[in-house]
Amino acid sequence: MVAKPIDVTCIGNAIVDVFSQATDDFLTENGIEKGAMNLIDAERAELLYSKMGPGMEMSGGSAGNTAAGIASLGSKAGYIGKVQDDVLGKVFRHDITAVGVRFETAPTMDGPPTARSLIMVTADAQRSMNTFLGACVQLGPEDVDPDLISDSRVVYLEGYLFDPPEAKKAFIKAARTAHETGGKVSLTLSDPFCVDRHRDAFLELVDHHVDILFANEEELKSLYQTTDFDEALQKVRENCETAAITRGAKGSVVLHKSEVHVIDAEPVDTVVDTTGAGDLFAAGFLHAYCQGMEPADWGRAGGVAAAEIISHYGARPEANLKDLLAARLG
Repeated sequence: MVAKPIDVTCIGNAIVDVFSQATDDFLTENGIEKGAMNLIDAERAELLYSKMGPGMEMSGGSAGNTAAGIASLGSKAGYIGKVQDDVLGKVFRHDITAVGVRFETAPTMDGPPTARSLIMVTADAQRSMNTFLGACVQLGPEDVDPDLISDSRVVYLEGYLFDPPEAKKAFIKAARTAHETGGKVSLTLSDPFCVDRHRDAFLELVDHHVDILFANEEELKSLYQTTDFDEALQKVRENCETAAITRGAKGSVVLHKSEVHVIDAEPVDTVVDTTGAGDLFAAGFLHAYCQGMEPADWGRAGGVAAAEIISHYGARPEANLKDLLAARLG
């Protein structure tokens, strides 16, 4: 792999999360799709916020979580995402730069406020996200810093960001710049409902621009419109060099060229909150990838990071991931 000063630059929705415990009845009564990311407008955001219980605020956003995890593991990370020049925007910028991530995207001075996601966590640790994208929708190709992309070994694209048209242009610009300068391009599918909205565009992106694909089992089956996991695995092998498929308690499957590795899930005493599990899996995986580890260890490193994040509330690491990984993998 080409030596560069940044290991991974992540591009995604810059969001501040608000976590609250909720019951299944609360989800039903308020029309919230359990376990999914539900896009909402400003009016519904205010309504749900008024109804939800006591909350905890912390910076989130899928790719932001991945960037923070990569930095915690000791790799160099960059981030591209749009915030407003408001209180939550300043909170997001402080939180991600404080852990060592390079974040230089200019904030918007007017328009929608910084995005926020109201996350209802039920007793089974499932998280149901209700996301007001706010300033995120203003991110476009002009925000993709070609120097930062050129300096990065891997560019990581967040599927959630794919909704606004300008974001699609940003993805293509980043992918082309990465490949022109010897970098790799990775994509996370983010959510089955996200795949349903953008299946054809995702398939084209994977086929023509993506080297490393991240997905969970349901997202992958949705992408290829099949109920058979093995069939989906065979199809993804035809489309990209590397794929990492998470399966919850079943662990993960890592495909790399002709190799297939089935990785057991890391043990967790108590699953508290599954928010960010996929984000941190990608962080561990990409850290190990950039460090030149073997493909099976890419998946194991992802599992270690994911296990830490589901042991507490929030999608940013509380423990030192570098030390955890060293203890598990040596």
